Amino acid sequence: MNKSDLIDATAKSAGLTKAQAISAVNGLLESIGEALAKGETVSILGFGTFGITKRGARVGRNPRTGESLKIAAKQSPSFKAGKALKDQVNK
Repeated sequence: MNKSDLIDATAKSAGLTKAQAISAVNGLLESIGEALAKGETVSILGFGTFGITKRGARVGRNPRTGESLKIAAKQSPSFKAGKALKDQVNK
């Protein structure tokens, strides 16, 4: 399922027009992204938790030359599925 399919499914299940569903899905995704950018976590009961994982700086290797190079520390978004979602998937 891609974003377009998600919009169509949202419109159908919530009884919205496609334009309203586009606004709803885009608003949800934007809100989650903004919260993560601020360093907050987003918990949706029964679905899961979106958060930030911090990756430390490390030394990597260029596969072509074998030369060592420094990889900077960074933050990466993460998702942990909730129990209800896990149960739904594993029916």
